[in-house]
Amino acid sequence: MSAELMDRWRSLTGPDAEHLGRELIARYGEPHRRYHTTAHLEAVLAHVDTLAEHAENPDLVRLAAWFHDAVYDPRRGDNEERSATLAERVLPELGLPAEAVATVARLVRLTVTHDPAAGDADGTVLCDADLAILAATPGIYATYAAAVREEYSFVPDDAFRAGRAAVLRSLLDLPAIFRIADLEAAARANIHSELEQL
Repeated sequence: MSAELMDRWRSLTGPDAEHLGRELIARYGEPHRRYHTTAHLEAVLAHVDTLAEHAENPDLVRLAAWFHDAVYDPRRGDNEERSATLAERVLPELGLPAEAVATVARLVRLTVTHDPAAGDADGTVLCDADLAILAATPGIYATYAAAVREEYSFVPDDAFRAGRAAVLRSLLDLPAIFRIADLEAAARANIHSELEQL
């Protein structure tokens, strides 16, 4: 159990929600995860902190970060929806107002496309934070790509290459991968490099 993550959770929600924080950290620690782990959660939260001044509701963006990969089964295609539903189910128990719960769930669902609408400050911050790995140094990016492949180790090579290429091309087709951070060129270079290697 990550003490730093629990400290982050307590500072965000208060002491009465400790059980939920532990549950979420356990989810990110599931043995089938290779990339969508507590390290990814910590990285996204750190990026949200960096971009927080651009958000309208930074703490709700942080809550969405906690939930965005809370449900992760690489054999399913509805992980974001199930993660959003989990947030809708448990956050009212913390006394969060219905409007705030709806915002968190909307932000989690936005990580399906990573294409926030113009003017969606909170969605932009979460999407930029979640995709920041795409602009990492080539070595770190290669480690990320390898970890994603491990999560899909049950998929034959040809099928994985086709599926992964489709995901990467959908990112390249976005009007902009990043709306705030100046990471566009690095991300596109990494994605093109991975596509060439698939």
